[in-house]
Amino acid sequence: MPDNKKHSVGGQALMEGVMMQGPEGTAMALRLPDGKIETQLKKVTLLRDKYKFFRIPFIRGPVNFVEQMIFGYKCLMESAEKTTVMEDDGEDMSKLDKWLTDHFGPKMMAVIGVISMVIAMVIGFFLFMWLPSFVADLILGEGMNTWKPAIEGVMRIIIFITYMYLTSLMKDIKRLFMYHGAEHKSIFCYEKGLELTVENVKKQKRFHPRCGTSFIFLSLIVSIAISTTVVVIWPQLRNEEMRMLWMGIKVLLLPLIMSVGYELIRLAGKHDNILTRIISAPGTLMQRITTKEPTDDIIEVGILSLKVALGMEKENINELKKEAEVENNDD
Repeated sequence: MPDNKKHSVGGQALMEGVMMQGPEGTAMALRLPDGKIETQLKKVTLLRDKYKFFRIPFIRGPVNFVEQMIFGYKCLMESAEKTTVMEDDGEDMSKLDKWLTDHFGPKMMAVIGVISMVIAMVIGFFLFMWLPSFVADLILGEGMNTWKPAIEGVMRIIIFITYMYLTSLMKDIKRLFMYHGAEHKSIFCYEKGLELTVENVKKQKRFHPRCGTSFIFLSLIVSIAISTTVVVIWPQLRNEEMRMLWMGIKVLLLPLIMSVGYELIRLAGKHDNILTRIISAPGTLMQRITTKEPTDDIIEVGILSLKVALGMEKENINELKKEAEVENNDD
């Protein structure tokens, strides 16, 4: 049984694995190609751990989001590298991957990873910034309108839902979402004070109010309210010559939007009442796409990751990485 003192835990699905953050540090549990589970415990130093300033409400949100995104991406790439290790004959490796590895080695693969991330950011800007504005212009005509921010926001929500649904149809992503479900179910089991067993975890819900998916979806809704309010207060923004200024203002509003979304998610995670259920509802519905029911072997990975993060599996940490210090700051 877990100890009586409940710790705040959170996690992220990885490729064939789960990452959990708990009092002992950040744990990773990965199902390797040979069927064994590898676990690691990383000591992560975040800005909020070093400076009290970054723990202040409405400041902690954007900082935490950026840090978690960077660190989560590193864990995701590490999991992909470890869980796709092939046999020496490379039968299961695609011809392109094998050619790149043989001719350029891991350094070039890292460069390709960075290029891919940049391309993804450009595509993201096109889908979530330019395209909604273009569609709003088609509907309302050129120039600003009080309802334009609302239409842009609805377009972003539609694009986000469509994108997540289409990606969920991919075999690898569907499996990733199964690990996402195992992460949520394991955390629910722990929060209820139940023994972390496969049978107990299977009975839990896979929709968690503190999920990152809920945060993104809720932030999209918050952006509609904030952007519309700004246009109502500052009607001069409706003028055509203010278009570029409006684009800049939307970028500057992102930290505020993330701050409000983060605080609302924290509120929903701490309390269970009508208000918090309303706040959680959109994200919970979205999780029907981004989480899938996990199989027993996937649940085992989620449980082990959580146990390592809680300090319940110290003797079973592979590769003796318990003392490793991982600095995750860019100052």
